[in-house]
Amino acid sequence: MGRVSQAQAEENRRRVVDTASRLFREQGTHVSVADLMKAAGLTHGGFYKQFASKEALVDEVTAHVFDEIARRNAAGLDRHDGQRDAAQRALIDSYLSVEHRDNAADGCPVAALAIDVARGPEGREARRTYAEGVADFAAFLAPAEAVAGGEGVGGGEGGLARLCTLVGALVLSRATQGSPLSEEILAAAHAALTEAG
Repeated sequence: MGRVSQAQAEENRRRVVDTASRLFREQGTHVSVADLMKAAGLTHGGFYKQFASKEALVDEVTAHVFDEIARRNAAGLDRHDGQRDAAQRALIDSYLSVEHRDNAADGCPVAALAIDVARGPEGREARRTYAEGVADFAAFLAPAEAVAGGEGVGGGEGGLARLCTLVGALVLSRATQGSPLSEEILAAAHAALTEAG
């Protein structure tokens, strides 16, 4: 079999990263390389032509999914003509929806990857990227006055509290899915975030 062109190699790498980003959010980073490559429609041996190790892939996927969050948040601001409160409200509505709860593969990586990142070694690139991504997401959620006041990392207490409420509610609603409590958790978090302004 002939060599793969550079363009095809780049496309294969992109396909592996996209597939891994969905599988890791849905099943965790313990997904085997063989299962990942099968899902991507590529051979197992091709993985090591693209990545030095599975840990290198986890690092790249972590950066990829947090870039995705940043793009979505920027697009939300654009959709709402730069109105931060409206963009945040739309994000809260979407984040605390049954659809988001039921679609982990395309869902929030903050909630999906937290345990895997926490269990990994401290020096890992994925942990650093995750921490920066959490801070950026919290800053997006920060109240306008916190942003104007230049509050700390993550937009100060307000942004961090909002992010913790969103992520905690999503995790708990997924864990209790199938019981009435699951949707009650989403509704309670939604009310807490939107009624508080």
